[in-house]
Amino acid sequence: MLSIDELAEYLGKPVRTIYDWRLSGRGPRAVHVGRSLRYRVCDVQAWLDAQLERVPGEPPESGEPG
Repeated sequence: MLSIDELAEYLGKPVRTIYDWRLSGRGPRAVHVGRSLRYRVCDVQAWLDAQLERVPGEPPESGEPG
């Protein structure tokens, strides 16, 4: 599991951006561990996979709008 500081460093983004993404629902899902937020590596990876751009001319994956 990653702390918010570790996630920010991993993604090369400011901690404030991670908080903003979380509040707007645009970032990876967080888990409350006591009073701390943690990010499961598998959730971060899934979120990153969802951010991949489609290659022009490549057929959409199932479930993606065409």
